[in-house]
Parts: sequence; C-alpha cells; structure tokens
Amino acid sequence: MNNMNWLPVYPEILLLIMACVVALVDLFVKDERRTPTYWLTQVSLAAVAALHLSYFNRGETMYGVQGMVVTDPLGHLLGFFAAIAMIITLVYARPYVQSRDMLKGELFSLSLFTLLGISVMVSANNMLVIYLGLELMSLSLYALVALRRDHAVSTEAAMKYFVLGALASGFLLYGMSMMYGATGSLSIPKIFEVISSGQPNKAVLVFGVVFIVSGLAFKLGVVPFHMWVPDVYQGAPTAVTLLLGGAPKLAAFAITLRLLVDGMMGLAVDWQQMLLVLSVMSMLVGNLAAIAQTNLKRMLAYSTIAQMGFMLLGLASGVVNGTTLSAANAYSSSMFYVVTYVLTTLGTFGMIMILSRQGHEAENISDLAGLARRSPWLAGVMTIFMFSLAGVPPTAGFYAKLSVLQALVTTGSSFYIGIAVLAVVLSLIGAFYYLRIVKVMFFEEATDLAPLKPAGDVRAVMALNGAAVLGFGLLPGGLMALCAEAIVKALAT
Repeated sequence: MNNMNWLPVYPEILLLIMACVVALVDLFVKDERRTPTYWLTQVSLAAVAALHLSYFNRGETMYGVQGMVVTDPLGHLLGFFAAIAMIITLVYARPYVQSRDMLKGELFSLSLFTLLGISVMVSANNMLVIYLGLELMSLSLYALVALRRDHAVSTEAAMKYFVLGALASGFLLYGMSMMYGATGSLSIPKIFEVISSGQPNKAVLVFGVVFIVSGLAFKLGVVPFHMWVPDVYQGAPTAVTLLLGGAPKLAAFAITLRLLVDGMMGLAVDWQQMLLVLSVMSMLVGNLAAIAQTNLKRMLAYSTIAQMGFMLLGLASGVVNGTTLSAANAYSSSMFYVVTYVLTTLGTFGMIMILSRQGHEAENISDLAGLARRSPWLAGVMTIFMFSLAGVPPTAGFYAKLSVLQALVTTGSSFYIGIAVLAVVLSLIGAFYYLRIVKVMFFEEATDLAPLKPAGDVRAVMALNGAAVLGFGLLPGGLMALCAEAIVKALAT
C-alpha cells in the first residue's frame, strides 16, 4: 500500500473543488433560471462520471490515504451510476424547482456535496471514512429537504428526517465502537483478519453487529426502521424526494457490502439471519401498507421499503452452510437489483414532476387519471416504470427480481427456497398497487385537462430513461456482467 497515494481519491477531490466553485460562481449569477450554475453543475457531474468510468475500465484495485480508501471496480461502478443518477435528477428537477422559487445555488452545491458523500462511502476502506461520507451525505440531504423554507410540510419532514437520521448515525457509530473494542482496528481488512482468526470475544462482536445492522437498516429504510420514509417522501419537495430515493440507495448498498461482507464475513451466520428478518418484514409491511395509500409519493415510499427488502434477500444468501460458493452470484444480483431500482425510481418521480405545475402538486393517484388521453406517450413510459417496479416482463425489474430469486434457489437450501416462494407471493400482492396506477391512467376520466408540455431536455431524458428500463429487461446480460465483475474483484481483495 502506498500510504500517501492520492490517485484513488481524484473523483472526490474533483467533486469537492467543483462544489465550492459552483457555490462561488452562483454568487455572481443574476439569471433567474440559474443557467450558468446549472450547466456548470452538470458538466462537473459528467466529468466525475467519466473519471469513475475510466477507473473502472482499468480494473485495478488501489489503496490510498494510509489505506483508508480503496479504489476498485465496485466503488467506481457505483460512483458512475450515482453521478449519472444525479445528472438525470437535476434535469427532471429544474423546471419543477424553478416554478416553486427553489432554483438557487444551494440546490446545486448541496447536490454536489451529497454526491461527494456518496463517493466517499463507496470507496471507504475504514469505518471512520464510511461515517464521514455518511454524515456529509446526510447533512446535505437534511438541508435539501428543508430548502423550501416557507413550506410547513417540508420543514416538518426535514425535522423528522434529521432527528431519526441522527438516531441512525448513533446506532451505526456505537456499533463501530463495539467492533473497534473487539478487534482493535477501524480498518475493514484488519477487522476481517481479526474476526477470521477467531480470537475476539464473539458476544461483543455480535453485539456490535446488531447495532451496525440497525444503523444500516435505518439508511436503507427497511422495517422496523422505516418510520421516516413515508413522511419524508411525502413532505419533501418532489425534486428532493428523488434526490433521497435515487443515488443514496447505491451508497447504502455499498456501505452494507463494505461493512458486512468485506469486514464481517466471519460473522455472516449472524448478520444474514438479521437481514432475512428485516427483508421479510419489509416486503410484508411495505406491500400491504402501500395498498391503502391514496397519496402517490407515500405509496412509492412504502414501495421503496418493500423493494429494499427484496434487495436484502441477495445479501442474505451469500453464505450457506459455511460455504461462500454462491456469494458472488448473490451479491451481484443484489447490486443489479439496486441499480435497476434506482433507474426506475428516477423515471417515476420525474413523471410526477412533469405532471406537477405552478400551484399544483401531482401527489395523489387520482392526478394520473386519464393520462393516456392527455399524453399517450407519457402514459406509456409511466406504464413501463410501473411494470418494472412490479416485476412484469420484459422490463428490468422482472430480471432483477428473477436474479435475486435465482440466487436464493441455487443455494440448494430448502429454507432459502421457502423464502423465495414467500418473496414471490408478496411481490404478487405488491403488483396490485402498481397495476392500479396503470388502470387509473388508461381507464379513468381525466380530472385535470391542463396541457402537458415538458421541456425538450426533460422529454429526451425521460425517453432514454424508459428505453433503458425496457432495454435492460430485454438484454440484461451486459449490466449483470458488469455487476458480477465488480463484485468478484471486490471479494478477491
């Protein structure tokens, strides 16, 4: 290891510099549309995405900053997807925030700081670095939720998110302190070595794992640590809701993998059982609660809880009967799942912002009534997104669910096969509220006859988004191979 090698953190350095530059440039921007700030932010994000992609193509694993940071294909692939997700989010968000007097420099600089926190998290090789990235991302998101200061609901959502987020950080930090007390190190590879040696006190280790899993569950928004998700999703401005539900999910997956798989594989028997309980409870509560919702954003919040529960199934099936033969397959299926979920979520909330207008929030399911008559094209794209979330072929969501179920079944364990059957049943229940939205769009009379004229860039990105969700369902092999390559190289280090 080169102790002072700064090469692995070039994407983070670039993000930090550009976030500061954007904040300074915006002080001199008088254009109400914030065009210079917007394009400077987008160029910065594109440069970061290109840098991550070039690192990924090199396929190397390097360590830097005294071994606290690792640059490997896993981190750079997730960093690339996170940067792309942020680019798409800002394209969808710009017309929405402009009509609500939220198009300010703070939105762009905080978005860059959010991505900086995500980048730090996905490349962390030390528990303190993970915590640093987590807090940077979380504090930026707290401020973004409260960006609409004159809106009482948004302010309330920000307070709830801040209080419960602080609780989650406390859980995670206390669990890390327990792991440090048991192993004598905060370095993830060192923790792995100490646990593998069998020397530490097992009771203390398991106690630490419980707190770490609880903190991760808060960030993923799974049951029983889900109470903040529906309120924050509903209360936050839709553009910020998309910021919450998009790229940060990739970061939550990354730190779950770094902490539990890279650092605590020797305790897999313990944390896999916890993840299975969280997963089943999330799919059950999320799907059943979503059926009763009339608010579209709240329904999608419960949908997120169920989707994250399904993703955890892959992470919980990597080690079976003490063997790790199926680990790469299981973890890559979860990674594929979270990437396709984020891609679908971007389009779904982007559609909600298209349907919203000055003085009106398209937050209720009834606001989608008659969309097929108002805009058959938008209704068709929204149908693709709903089919993907429901797991209907030939969308990306179908193959994502299939890959996770395949990972469960190939373990050969009757217990995991039973969990797979239960997951299918709960997914069928969940399909009801997704297909209900399709029914409302095509078979109910329109309650709003206002014309829908999204901006040209929004239409283009929405078309590409819908095509990607459909394309990764028809031809999933390329993305699945990238995920598998990243996971295999991460496990090999």
